[in-house]
Amino acid sequence: MNGPRFNEFIVSPKVRVIDENGENLGVMLTQEAMEQANAVGLDLVEVSPNADPPVAKFLDVGKYKYEAQKKANAARKSQRTQEIKEIKMRPNIDDHDYDVKMKSIQKFLGEGDKVKVTLRFRGRELAHGELGMRLLQRVQEDVVEAAKIEQHPRMEGRQMLMVLAPK
Repeated sequence: MNGPRFNEFIVSPKVRVIDENGENLGVMLTQEAMEQANAVGLDLVEVSPNADPPVAKFLDVGKYKYEAQKKANAARKSQRTQEIKEIKMRPNIDDHDYDVKMKSIQKFLGEGDKVKVTLRFRGRELAHGELGMRLLQRVQEDVVEAAKIEQHPRMEGRQMLMVLAPK
C-alpha cells in the first residue's frame, strides 16, 4: 500500500504527531495520539513510516483521498499522447502543392506530433528513386530547425518513408 497509512495500520507504540495546522506536538503514545485526533474529529494518519519514530498527522481521510484523486485527475488531463501524422506526396509534386504540404508538416511538428512523410511511386516512377530521395532531402532541409529525423528515408515496396519528430 503506497501513501499514508490510516488508524488501524499504525503499529509503532510511539509516534511523532503533527496536528491539523502543521504544528509538531512531539512524540507521544499512539493510543494517546488517536484519542486526541478523535477529539478534534479527525483521523490519525501515518505519513512517514520509515522515520524513527514514525510521523503521524491529524487529517480528514475522506478529504485527503479526494484531494489525492483530484491531483491524479489533473495530472492525467495535462498529459498528451504523441500522435503520428502522415503526409503523402508524389515524386513529381508541384511547387505550390509542396508548400501546402510543408505548412501542414510545420503545423503538426509545432503541435508536438511526429510526422511520417510517405512518397508513393506509381508505374515507371519507381525507376527514378533518386527523384524521391531528392524530394525527401528537400523536406529535411526545410524542417531542419523544427524537427529531427527519427527515421531516415527508406524504400518499402512502392513507397519511400521518412519519420520526423519535433525537437
